[in-house]
Amino acid sequence: MTESQAPRLVVGVSGASGARLGVRVLDACRELGVESHLVMSRAAAQTLAAETGLSVGEVQAKAAVTHRLGDIGASIASGSFPTLGMIVAPCSVRTMSEIASGVTSSLLTRAADVTLKERRPLVLMVRETPLHLGHLRTLVRLAEMGAVIAPPMPAFYAGLTTIEALVDQSVGRALDLFGLSWSPVRRWGEDVGPTNGSANS
Repeated sequence: MTESQAPRLVVGVSGASGARLGVRVLDACRELGVESHLVMSRAAAQTLAAETGLSVGEVQAKAAVTHRLGDIGASIASGSFPTLGMIVAPCSVRTMSEIASGVTSSLLTRAADVTLKERRPLVLMVRETPLHLGHLRTLVRLAEMGAVIAPPMPAFYAGLTTIEALVDQSVGRALDLFGLSWSPVRRWGEDVGPTNGSANS
């Protein structure tokens, strides 16, 4: 990317519970001046409706660019298209398993595979619990391939009291992995906990 070009981030939304994670990633990208490239799985539409009340069109309108799931000729399917990397929020077990296998059947998993082969950050906000041994082995394989496994864990230390704040904290910490600092994040030693000054007193 040239200095005058806005940074780009590929945003995948799968059908796992936690659809509002993907929605807030898109909101954050807009606030940060990041060009978001959205691709959603077919199951994502159902989860979006059930959990957020938003239609596919309303979510797509939040993205700078949207891509059809079956368009494997899209820009994000090529490593020559420069991006900061890709986040899948939320990431279902099916999606993570397909990425781990390398046998990609949609643009979402193809874009993830491209991100790995280009050695760009691939952040997977995996939504499943409890995890059986097959899940754990798949996650290990993904980590060995270079993916970052970032389940949306509640940040109790931040003193957050609403679901919206917990979601934003998880999204913001995931965006940190791309070097993107989003204002809703409450940081230890800055916003909460001991400050650098008090730690030495």
